[in-house]
Amino acid sequence: MNLVPRAPARWRTLVRGVVKGRIMNRRGLITVSMHELERVKIIEAVFEHRLKGVQAAERLRLSERQVTRLLRRYECSGPSGLVSAKRGHVSNRELPIEIRMRAMTLVRERYADFGPTLACEKLCECHGFKLAKETVRRWMRDAGLWIPRKQRPPKIHQPRNRRACVGELIQIDGSDHRWFEDRAPACTLLVFVDDATSRLMALHFTATESTFSYFEAMRAYLDQHGKPVALYSDKAAVFRVNANNTQERVAGKGVTQFGRACYELNIDTWCANTSQAKGRVERAHLTLQDRLVKEMRLRGINAVAEANAWAPSFIAAYNARFAKPPKSDFDAHRPLRTDESLDLLMTWRETRRVTKSLTVQYDRVMYLLDDTPENRKLVHRYIDVWEYPDGRIEIRADDRVLPCRQYDRLAEIDQGSIIEHKRLSHALQVAQAIQAQRDNRRISGSPSRTNQGQPVRAIERNRPVTTVYS
Repeated sequence: MNLVPRAPARWRTLVRGVVKGRIMNRRGLITVSMHELERVKIIEAVFEHRLKGVQAAERLRLSERQVTRLLRRYECSGPSGLVSAKRGHVSNRELPIEIRMRAMTLVRERYADFGPTLACEKLCECHGFKLAKETVRRWMRDAGLWIPRKQRPPKIHQPRNRRACVGELIQIDGSDHRWFEDRAPACTLLVFVDDATSRLMALHFTATESTFSYFEAMRAYLDQHGKPVALYSDKAAVFRVNANNTQERVAGKGVTQFGRACYELNIDTWCANTSQAKGRVERAHLTLQDRLVKEMRLRGINAVAEANAWAPSFIAAYNARFAKPPKSDFDAHRPLRTDESLDLLMTWRETRRVTKSLTVQYDRVMYLLDDTPENRKLVHRYIDVWEYPDGRIEIRADDRVLPCRQYDRLAEIDQGSIIEHKRLSHALQVAQAIQAQRDNRRISGSPSRTNQGQPVRAIERNRPVTTVYS
């Protein structure tokens, strides 16, 4: 005998019809979540008087009145009455189906290969559909026009055949590592690997992976082996003009300073899309980080200069053990021509405009040209400023070097070299405090000069302000 009061027959029929029509499938099964399954167990225990309503409310984190309502729904339609009635219903905030159909028709006809973000932008700009990008992403995913990245099959990088000749393709890359372990700070090793034989063609230790560092390594390579046919590198700022390295670009051209030098030397430069594409130099990094570090530890090498001097001996031993024979005995390296001067090619070049006062500004330094009739013709013209790896600056116009005098705006203040004065001493203290927090790194677009011993540039977002009280 059922002691629980039953609901009216009309209510039971209505609830069962709703459950049967919107929740149950053809087999009479319902879909419940884990939370709803736990709710069924607890309400069933209350229905069978194995649990009190107060205890059920605490477990479900509901009020006692809500537990009473759930108990009535369970008595009317069983476990299916505890399933959320919103399931299978269209959301109140769901966009009309006509808008979805028109938007997906446009995407399918015009923007089938677009991503959800770009497709959403074009729908808004060109067709007036103001939709959220996640809405467009969901619609494109449901229509089969977009596959989430987690569901895409992994990319397969099949091995590439080696080049036939030595010097036909040289893979270059830099590896930032603690090469001297704890005996010296971390530095960068520039590695040149031949694609045909996996030989180490050059090793150059330097502070950072900069343009001048590659100039020095490339010059040593050219002096020893000659010009290769092509260089294969990654998309670092030294080799490729990216969105955030416009200062590396040669004025008026879409190449970097290193790319311009290779172009003038008739050396092709390619940038790999993935690290797997230049796998020979990447695998060489792993071997060098193991063997080279330990070899320098055994020999007591603790400085960059010592490592660069000993590198040829290690290269010979490495190639004797790991190098592969080439398919062809032909050496693709080409000798330097007589008109190719590495001193002039391995330079950082920028254009500057000559002012009315015959001055040229470069890197916060003003260069004063001599007042001559020839130099007066250069007023308002753009001339070239060449900076060499050793720090020398030349002002050039029409393939000739212009004599000039340097006027540095970053003058240093030395209090000790000025006569002591009771009022002047305090003023110099203030000037020295301001000078200590001044940015002496020259302009942000100037080349990195770590090869000359200058410290690595640190990104300072919020510089502290020092206040000096009298």
